Amino acid sequence: MTTLRGVGAALAERLARLGVERVADLLFVLPLRYEDRTRVVPLGTLAPGTRAAVEGEVQLTEVAYRGRRQLLTRISDGSGMLTLRFFYFSASQQANLARGTRLRAFGEVRRGPLGLEMVHPEYRRLSAAAAPLEETLTPIYPTTEGVPQGRLRALVQEALRALGRAALPDLLPRGTLPPGLPGLHEALAYVHAPPREVRLAELASGRHPAQRRLAFEELLAHQLTLRLRKRAVKTDPALPLADVGGAEARFLERLPFTLTRAQARALAEVDADLGAAAPMVRLVQGDVGCGKTVVAAAAAARAAGSGAQAALMAPTELLAEQHWRAFHEWFKPLGETVALLSGGQPARARRSALAAIAAGEVRVVVGTHALFQEGIDFAQLALVIVDEQHRFGVQQRLKLAEKGQRAGRLPHQLIMTATPIPRTLAMTAYADLDISVIDELPPGRTPVQTVVVSEERRPEVVARIVAACRAGRQVYWVCPLIDESDELRAQAAEETAAQLTAALPGVRVGLVHGRMPPAAKDQAMLAFKAGRIQVLVATTVIEVGVDVPNATLMVIENAERMGLAQLHQLRGRVGRGTEASSCVLLYRAPLSELARERLKVIRESCDGFEIARRDLELRGPGELLGTRQTGLAQLKVADLMRDADLLPRVQETAEQLLVAHPEAIAALAERWIGAGERYGRVG
Repeated sequence: MTTLRGVGAALAERLARLGVERVADLLFVLPLRYEDRTRVVPLGTLAPGTRAAVEGEVQLTEVAYRGRRQLLTRISDGSGMLTLRFFYFSASQQANLARGTRLRAFGEVRRGPLGLEMVHPEYRRLSAAAAPLEETLTPIYPTTEGVPQGRLRALVQEALRALGRAALPDLLPRGTLPPGLPGLHEALAYVHAPPREVRLAELASGRHPAQRRLAFEELLAHQLTLRLRKRAVKTDPALPLADVGGAEARFLERLPFTLTRAQARALAEVDADLGAAAPMVRLVQGDVGCGKTVVAAAAAARAAGSGAQAALMAPTELLAEQHWRAFHEWFKPLGETVALLSGGQPARARRSALAAIAAGEVRVVVGTHALFQEGIDFAQLALVIVDEQHRFGVQQRLKLAEKGQRAGRLPHQLIMTATPIPRTLAMTAYADLDISVIDELPPGRTPVQTVVVSEERRPEVVARIVAACRAGRQVYWVCPLIDESDELRAQAAEETAAQLTAALPGVRVGLVHGRMPPAAKDQAMLAFKAGRIQVLVATTVIEVGVDVPNATLMVIENAERMGLAQLHQLRGRVGRGTEASSCVLLYRAPLSELARERLKVIRESCDGFEIARRDLELRGPGELLGTRQTGLAQLKVADLMRDADLLPRVQETAEQLLVAHPEAIAALAERWIGAGERYGRVG
């Protein structure tokens, strides 16, 4: 980097935080957005919320004391007036903004006490001659401390000039690009300096051919990295789980129900992988309540029957405890003890469990992320099961897998998610995993009727709760996600519980929130399951929780604040028995367009795959498929949902490069992902 003019060791170090270590790397620091400084907007046509370049003559500059000391400059261009407001200023700055001075300013327009204003705009004084405007749109880049926008822009422009002198290799084989997309050089030059005639809306949406050309290459780099990771894992040895003791067959025989066809199909795929000498890395995805856990338990039985150990990792203590209870009941007839390891358990119980696991006396272990902490040793961990993959980072999963590494052998990995995603998207986001889909619910599950009700009709909802309790049914009341703070959520839940207790004389109201000790939370959930509590007020900790078939009504307060995936997960707590169930979504007006659309989708559909598709359409894959959830590092220009139409061609091209152009793969990964961000393989 120090080969560029003006870049010394200190600046090079700061640029490295942006992933810039070579001159060519600057070209792949891509703009987050653009500003149009190519034309001057008349002051009389300005609208709040827009960013614009303006010109005018200073009418008045004064220091005002409205709450705090500030400099106010009023400018006019004959069509209107605008105030420039500065909270940080010097005496010389004040002198340079004297009456009669002509200025060009750029900033965001907003309403102020004196009319429209800009706060701390960029500005410069103009001489008598007209100053030329920008020729191209102005890119706004991601920055790091010590590298201001102007400096970064200048460095990128210098790198572009260097690109003209020394060609950057186009790593894509001829004929692989989708039709209508430009070459690499043309695309880079365009995104860093779009001409003034470009439609800003097209660039803002990421749909310009230059952006799509770069998105294609970026998606290809990630696809190849994940495919190579999968291939590398498959070359390592694993312990084939032959289940000579027949534990899996005995487990299935003793179940009080028969597996659905979808469950049986997924289990057959898992069994085929477990019987091989290469590690299984399989994702089982399916809707809420489709029965993924029993498939995982059957796989754990196979591991136990093979004389090895299986560990299930759940994202919360509540879910870990539920899984442990289910596994305990299922494995008791097989004579297998199931150990529980969580952060909140008593020290004596934990020491006892650790000793039994290390000695191999316990073959099935359930726990939270506490499972991969130091000091936990497995005798022979052959199967790692991760529940709710989207709650864990890839590195956490790999860390647990490392626990099972013995004599060069890796454990098999089974990953479960109740956040279904469309197939093409799954093949890209989880390209390092084989995928099984459980697309069928067990018989007897009644679809939940969902209604959307204004907060003003709260008394009607309370009356509905009374009716449900009189009929011998139970109710969940989910509190609003007011703040990320557990403390505020707990307060909201406590207030709601007190209000409902007062409004429902004779009805037993319970409370569960994230700040309660695990034992108290557990006690409340068990009392609800046993029917001793009729209405359970809870924060979203019950998104995954104890199954209560008698709970037939759920009320979700401030539903407009929640995402579709979370609303669907919460709704999955009711409708688990044979009785008709309802979910009431309480909202507070006014609703944004996005919130209105979300509530419409959840009201109209109970299909998790359809809801996931609409969720991705409405908000993109960020929350659902960020770095934490998948093997994808942070995408710079591509968007999995927006660019979904490119994915089949990306997968086709990846196959072509893996077979015929392996030399291009490392260079593509280095260009788009960088050595520092790539996820390493186990071992």
